[in-house]
Amino acid sequence: LALITYGPCAGKMCTIVDIVDQKRVVVDGPESVTGVRRHMMPVKRLSLTDFKATISRGAHEKSLRLALEKDGIMQKWSATSWAKKVTAKEVRAKMTDFERFKLMVARKKRCREVKKTVKKTKK
Repeated sequence: LALITYGPCAGKMCTIVDIVDQKRVVVDGPESVTGVRRHMMPVKRLSLTDFKATISRGAHEKSLRLALEKDGIMQKWSATSWAKKVTAKEVRAKMTDFERFKLMVARKKRCREVKKTVKKTKK
């Protein structure tokens, strides 16, 4: 399992299906799971994860999808702190102006409450 770091599929997960040469690999989502079609990609644009699916070289999309489901790899990935950071970054990028304003107000309110409790405990 790898995270695509650059290009039109940036931020999506993919599985390395085959190695073309030292600098290029064939990746597949599968598209129904991650939204990444099978295509060739330079290794520089990928960040490898610690997860591995048990598939044969050049596996078809169906067998890849079944292997990912059987091993529960996507669930394991979504439980990692790296995945949580990526999703949080996506959520913050999609925030509207009003949502950013509400976040700012909530932070100020939380800061005021913390200061009050700290002031009480110092006395």
